[in-house]
Amino acid sequence: MTARVIDGTAVARRVRERVARGVAGLVAAGGVAPGLATVLVGEDPASEVYVRNKRRLSVEAGMQDLHRHLPGDVDQATAATLVDELAADPAVSGILLQLPTPRHLDSDALIARIPAAKDVDGLTTANAGLLAQGRPGLRPCTPAGVLTLLDEYEVPLQGAEVVVVGRSVLVGKPMAQLLLARHATVTICHSRTRDLPEVCRRADVLVVAAGIPGLVGGDAVKPGATVVDVGIHRGEDGLRGDVEFDAVAEVAGAITPVPGGVGPMTIAMLLANTLTAARVQQGIAD
Repeated sequence: MTARVIDGTAVARRVRERVARGVAGLVAAGGVAPGLATVLVGEDPASEVYVRNKRRLSVEAGMQDLHRHLPGDVDQATAATLVDELAADPAVSGILLQLPTPRHLDSDALIARIPAAKDVDGLTTANAGLLAQGRPGLRPCTPAGVLTLLDEYEVPLQGAEVVVVGRSVLVGKPMAQLLLARHATVTICHSRTRDLPEVCRRADVLVVAAGIPGLVGGDAVKPGATVVDVGIHRGEDGLRGDVEFDAVAEVAGAITPVPGGVGPMTIAMLLANTLTAARVQQGIAD
């Protein structure tokens, strides 16, 4: 293996430490510790683990844990009422609806009830519009985490050719917009792109978020490129990403592992967003 491994676990820890210092500074300036309201509907084991980790790390950063748990058979109106209550509660700095919700619920409609100022997942249409226009707002956590990783490892973006594989509203599209704002030349492609490896080989920076295990192999990577693997899949041999790690690591200059790459950054950026939201709501600058 020749590629440098990008350590997302270490970077995420540094981000969380900065957030904790920011929370302490907010309180010292006369403010109130940020309150993160995680909302879990039902008993999905994976979602329970994710929410538990978010709650634990928010408390470690000095935040208030304002978690709410609804039964799996809750109706849409009851869930909407809870979101509205959290939206109106001044103790709540940020609201996170854990996805996916049970199928009978309209999660898009519930997310739409979250005020943009408390949308710490960056998923509302209001925050998506602010991002598209390059205006200040809360950014989706995973793309923001990728950008932080690239910055921490001093990967040049201005003028760089970047290829984003994936076009989801959660990662692909906001990732492209964040990179454009950093003056990169961005191409978005996906599983139906003709000759995907050829397009990917143009990239100085390749971000793969297609949700397809092993989609990108060594033949799709420019020698020396930085490769960021956003995918995570559980298989017989454990976790793997959208990138064939061993093959790509022989070609790339730097690469994120799975696990330990992008994953830890998502929660770290959630905490950073919650602190940002609290500062704005309380009118206390950094």
